[in-house]
Amino acid sequence: MQSSDTQPLYRDSTVSITKRVTDLLDRMTLEEKARQLVGTWAGHLEEFKDIDDVEKEVTEHNVGAVASFGWGGAMDMRLDEIVENVNRLQEAALSETRLGIPLLFNVDAVHGHAYVAEGTAFPNGLGAGATWDVDLIEQGASITATEVRRSGAHQNYSPTCDVARDPRWGRTFETFGESPYLCAKLAAAKVRGYQGDGIEDSSSVIATAKHFPAYSEPARGEDAAPVEVSEYLLRNVFLPSFLDVLDEDVESVMPCYNAVDGEPAHGSQRYLTELLRETLDFDGTVVSDWGGVKMLDEDHMITADHRDSVRQTRKAGLDIASVDAIEHADHLVSLVEDGEVAEAVVDDSVERVLEQKFRLGLFEDPFVDPNEARDVVGADAHREASLDVARDAMTLLKNDALLPLDEDSDVLVAGPNADNVVHQLGGWSVPDPEGTDVVTIREGIEAATSGNVVYEQGSTMNDALDIDAAVEAAEDADIAVVAVGEPWYLHEFGPTVDTGTEPDEFPNRHTLHLPDAQRELVEAIHETGTPVVGVLITGRPLIVDWMAEHVPALLMAYYPGTMGGHAVAETLFGENDPSGRLPISIPKSEGHLQTRFNHFPHPTPIGQEEHPSSYDPLFEFGHGLSYTDFEYGNVSMAESTIGPHDTTTVRVPVENVGDRAGSDVVQVYVTDHASSRITPVRELRGFERVSLDSGQRVTVEIEVDAAELGRVDDNGVRQTEPGEYSVHVGNQTVGLTIETSYD
Repeated sequence: MQSSDTQPLYRDSTVSITKRVTDLLDRMTLEEKARQLVGTWAGHLEEFKDIDDVEKEVTEHNVGAVASFGWGGAMDMRLDEIVENVNRLQEAALSETRLGIPLLFNVDAVHGHAYVAEGTAFPNGLGAGATWDVDLIEQGASITATEVRRSGAHQNYSPTCDVARDPRWGRTFETFGESPYLCAKLAAAKVRGYQGDGIEDSSSVIATAKHFPAYSEPARGEDAAPVEVSEYLLRNVFLPSFLDVLDEDVESVMPCYNAVDGEPAHGSQRYLTELLRETLDFDGTVVSDWGGVKMLDEDHMITADHRDSVRQTRKAGLDIASVDAIEHADHLVSLVEDGEVAEAVVDDSVERVLEQKFRLGLFEDPFVDPNEARDVVGADAHREASLDVARDAMTLLKNDALLPLDEDSDVLVAGPNADNVVHQLGGWSVPDPEGTDVVTIREGIEAATSGNVVYEQGSTMNDALDIDAAVEAAEDADIAVVAVGEPWYLHEFGPTVDTGTEPDEFPNRHTLHLPDAQRELVEAIHETGTPVVGVLITGRPLIVDWMAEHVPALLMAYYPGTMGGHAVAETLFGENDPSGRLPISIPKSEGHLQTRFNHFPHPTPIGQEEHPSSYDPLFEFGHGLSYTDFEYGNVSMAESTIGPHDTTTVRVPVENVGDRAGSDVVQVYVTDHASSRITPVRELRGFERVSLDSGQRVTVEIEVDAAELGRVDDNGVRQTEPGEYSVHVGNQTVGLTIETSYD
């Protein structure tokens, strides 16, 4: 506790942050420095810690960061308790430590403030990707930042920059899909939303780009397994998202759990210092993923023990060890004292951490107003914004003239995901519905039709309940809406205590097909002759070949969030035009993996006629139907010959030739004929949503940047080779020439 009557320089808000940081750093002991670089938790992790335990770590050990809410095993998931404990811990840090350094609270608010029961949950990553709407995603991130700050947290472990490469991977739902370009644009939008005009704003948070540098193509699709990719793929598939968020001045970066080219990222100087800081000029904080430090010795087995792991991560470039707590700090002190880690390394990290705390305004006011928190978290306007995103995410895969439904239809609602709050939210959300205000599909349909609605679940994820009752109800209904798919899960499709499914049961990485119980339910209802609408509540593309062939309508709803039930119902009954487009390909079978629209060209040694198509999905990337029809006029470009640093504009006349209003996503793809290295057969390079009334015609203009057509070089810079490129929009192709630069 401070005893001097003279205010130290670092307490003076009129002084520059640089001087305040320097003054505070000069006053700190080595132990105090080390403990500013570690975090602790309240809740169930390796062990259970309550708020008393955390307060003791703060007052006796000066821990610098805390996760007491906003994650799966957190102590608190209800707003009032969250605010009370944040204020208690901040008061302890300010009044019961020598220097009174406030705490940094971090959360996993990856699709809204979804780990707070009262918070607003937006569609999970893949659903957000299906909107193809940069502005809408930025707005949602801004709302999330506001709710997070009003709850007392300052750093959000989001956005996810990973590119979906293997749908067997249990974190596919966190990504924005399989296109590096789409992932980059939406990740950058989230950074802008989270950080606003800067973290000095009391409604902004530190954004954390993850998982650097390459996480999402693990061996076997197994979470955190090694990612063995070439340097060329690393730069051109995995880095573009990070390049875009770095352009938005993202404040923090999180390494991936896995090894890349044999090097676990948490302990890799090559990735965290040489690539991230030196090549890509990142100057923010590097924060560990949970357990990422100990994994070097416990799982990767490249260090002797935890102390050795601390040494390696610090020399690699780590700033904050998220939940290593006191043990990590003590090891760091001893490593400095023994000359194994330079104190200058510690000082550099502490400077970065303190600068962020000063910029966040925590030294002036780290406390939370409970009334303001109640007013802001889960506000009606935020719920409406969540509904807007969910509406735009709705992706109609198939419609044999069944949808939209009549507003007086008698409806059977069935399936394991028709009335389940937790499943509808998906992972990185509260695992218990208590205190939430989620609108389920059942509730949405009950509000949307004046007809009779009967609910018969029919099955769980993997077990039949009473399929006969569902069949009987279907026989008396005009329509059957059957919501199938996946439950809430994290990482490798668990944990079992939350999902209720065993590792050898669906969902897992061994199958993408619906389990027998769900298929039997759909087939039995279909056999009654009552038209079936299949609704997929899922985090990844599932193989639904039987449904695609037999069921007249199929809607991909992803994990649609708090207001997802309304969005589904509005879409089924025609109040909302389904305007989502697939951000990821849906394969026909596991044997078709990998199914990617942007695969590389290759020879066919015994002839093309002997070679099945390299890309033959059940539903292709970018697919999505509307309730109206759009026609494209002749595609043109403002300039068909440009320099490697210039832009041109693709112009596409679009007309709504149907009898109702609707929305479309104009997609621009490019094929590179100029590169000396192989490039994808086509790659997304531009897109624009357009909403038109019946009979309305507009010319959509989409800017194409020549620099973004190139390959990322060893310096992390996109280099575009001169030559010919093909630009594709719909079924039309126009040529583009990139001239040689004379700079």
